[in-house]
Amino acid sequence: MPFPIRTCAVCGEEFELKPDKPGFANRCPACSEAEESDAPGSSLSSADSELNAARRAAMRNMLYRKES
Repeated sequence: MPFPIRTCAVCGEEFELKPDKPGFANRCPACSEAEESDAPGSSLSSADSELNAARRAAMRNMLYRKES
C-alpha cells in the first residue's frame, strides 16, 4: 500500500506522508525540521526561572498576607 502524497502548506512541494514522519501532517520534512529548530521554548534561560520565581512569590504574598 503506497503512502498518500500530500502538498506542503508552507512551501507547496509534494511529499509522501509516512507514519513515522516528525512534525505536522501538512508540512514536508524539510519545513518540519526548520520549525523544530526555531522553537522559542526549546532552551530554558535563567530569566524565565527568575520570572517564574517572582510570580510564585507574588502569588504567595497575595494568598497568605495578613489582613489588618
